[in-house]
Amino acid sequence: MVDRSQFMRGTLEGCIVKIISEEETYGYEIVSRLQGYGFYDVKEGTIYPLLIRLEKKQIISSKYKDSPLGPKRKYYFLTEIGKEFLQEFIVLWNDVKDSIDRVLEGV
Repeated sequence: MVDRSQFMRGTLEGCIVKIISEEETYGYEIVSRLQGYGFYDVKEGTIYPLLIRLEKKQIISSKYKDSPLGPKRKYYFLTEIGKEFLQEFIVLWNDVKDSIDRVLEGV
């Protein structure tokens, strides 16, 4: 049986970076958006380590902002390195997707 979480793990960073590229956002919102796109198994415990790793790689950065519902939230935004990462991810994803499609279609 295919392990969906393992299969998705490699692409999740790129998806997170894409979401952050659209607007500054915080962890829970990223999880909600991913779930809205069909990543139903994604939980906050999966996302936060990836956010830390992306921040260490300087792909994203963060700042605390006031929240209308309690304590400050850590908002993430894309860096210049992150913009380059996203473009490279999109090219690589399309290449891999095309290759897999050819295999599955027997072309």
